[in-house]
Amino acid sequence: MLSSSPDQLASLREQLLALRQHALDVERFGEDEIALAHPSRRSAARNLVDYLALRQRDISGLQRDLQQHGFSSLGVIQGHVMASIDAVLGVLDILSEQKRTSLNPDLYPTIDSALTALRTFADETFGPSPVDGTVRVMVTMPSEAAADPAIVDHLLGQGMSVMRVNCAHDGPDAWSAMVEHLRRAERKHGRVCRISFDLAGPKLRTGPVAPGPEVLRFKPVRDSLGRPTALATIPFGPAADSEEDDVTLVPLSVQLHQRAQPGDVLRLDDARGRSRELVVDNVGRHSLLCTTDRTVYLTSGTPVELWRGDARLESGVIGKLPAIESSIPLEAGDTLIVTRELSPGRAAVVDDDDNVVEPARIGCSLPLVFQAIRPDHRVLLDDGKFEGTVRETTPDWFSVEICRAGRGRASLKAEKGINLPDTLLDLPALTDKDLEDLRFVAPHADMVALSFVHEAADIDRLYAVLDQLEAPDLGVILKIENRAAFERLPELLMTAAKRRRIAVMVARGDLGVEIGFERLAEVQEEILWLTEAAQVPVIWATQVLESLAKDGLPSRAEVTDAAMSTRSECVMLNKGPHIGDAIRFLTDVSRRMGRHASKTFATHRRLNVAATEWLEVDRSPAPPRGVAHV
Repeated sequence: MLSSSPDQLASLREQLLALRQHALDVERFGEDEIALAHPSRRSAARNLVDYLALRQRDISGLQRDLQQHGFSSLGVIQGHVMASIDAVLGVLDILSEQKRTSLNPDLYPTIDSALTALRTFADETFGPSPVDGTVRVMVTMPSEAAADPAIVDHLLGQGMSVMRVNCAHDGPDAWSAMVEHLRRAERKHGRVCRISFDLAGPKLRTGPVAPGPEVLRFKPVRDSLGRPTALATIPFGPAADSEEDDVTLVPLSVQLHQRAQPGDVLRLDDARGRSRELVVDNVGRHSLLCTTDRTVYLTSGTPVELWRGDARLESGVIGKLPAIESSIPLEAGDTLIVTRELSPGRAAVVDDDDNVVEPARIGCSLPLVFQAIRPDHRVLLDDGKFEGTVRETTPDWFSVEICRAGRGRASLKAEKGINLPDTLLDLPALTDKDLEDLRFVAPHADMVALSFVHEAADIDRLYAVLDQLEAPDLGVILKIENRAAFERLPELLMTAAKRRRIAVMVARGDLGVEIGFERLAEVQEEILWLTEAAQVPVIWATQVLESLAKDGLPSRAEVTDAAMSTRSECVMLNKGPHIGDAIRFLTDVSRRMGRHASKTFATHRRLNVAATEWLEVDRSPAPPRGVAHV
């Protein structure tokens, strides 16, 4: 710095002053938006506007020049834009013996206060971190948590900070039980855990698929020579009629069940027409256990005879069995017809030479799609497993040419997500179901997550509903899971700032599908910058340590992802048999990463998302507000 010439210092000062003035010009244009923010969030809202103004320009060259002359490179400026610029200008003023207008310090966050404010907002929204320096952990509740309080007790004991309930599953009775189990666990462990409810929202899904056959297979265990090492065990249960449907017991005629004794034999011809003898091993009041050393396929209505020695004692039938979940096989080049009608979908119909007579078809859960979709729009199914392009549209159906199906060929099932990244859907984020669910959520939750938000009006509507339900202080989470939400994130953050307790969830699953996984790393980084500028805490979500939670062992990529996630204020984990291990692993990683407090240097090229319509600079000569002359 001492070797810098006066001309070089003057040039740096001039560039910084121009950058600051540009931010003040943008501020002036955004004053009405800033004034709508909650009083505790106005300085953060102003800082967000300043950050967007800065990111409307490419200042990477200025950053390198500042660094080469020994000044701050402004690489970590998100939370305190004006304070960072003025800190460098203060040194340049002294070296250049220059004076300038100073800013009103009450309007802007300082370098120290920005971090303190973000921590305070995170504590108020998610609750304080259970261990100093560690990230909070949000855990999604499985349906079983409603019936088994030990599940919730175990998760809280392992370090769960926020209990997440997905309103797309179960219902008020189950949710109420989960809440009660948590309150009981809190008293036991002496800890407080926040509760977040995710509204289901208008997620596009595939319709039903024609069910497969009603058949169950039972197979003995065999060694490498094909010899049985463990018999196949078949549990039967008494069925009053053939409509009885039990997923754990094979329904069998009551009369036959009542007369059976150990040592008896059930004789039948299975679904393949092969004769089978099943030996009765045990008879209970509610079950009848049989064994066999042969593979057997049982179907609904199969005739069964009960034999004792050479005497036939009784005849009956197997009751109604659950149908096998069916699917539609697809590969690149296939055509899929997506229909407004939700009749069961089916695979393609082919002739004897495997020529397609009728293409595969499946329904779509939202009729609005058929008004908006156009030829050449992209369609992604089942979290991006299938990708295709629309070739033809009608009011009642559209055809999709599949260009990718898994790793070559895959099967599409019912209730799988549909993403339309090129199709603009004028669809409110709050559905009728969401409005009904909010009646339960408002008095029971600490936070509510707004799914598929894509415009400011979605947030305003939610706030209005919460006011009607007398829940103005309920925390609100914006789930950023589609292209529109990311591209409008600055506007969404300014609108959300009307409330004090707000957060953003980076829902990387749907977001990655919509924007392309090759861009996901860049986009999630930009979301972290923007939310830090707005002092909004972040939830890092989707498939964090998923292999560890499900299988007990994380992949190398998941470990790196977990380390990245600790830059957020909260991390969401999904259910799995090893979820306790995942919580402990994440807490340990968070504690270790917290020791590395310095941020990575960032060069600020022009950020497209900063080019927001409501922030176009008004070049009129009126003086900017917030500036005092000295």
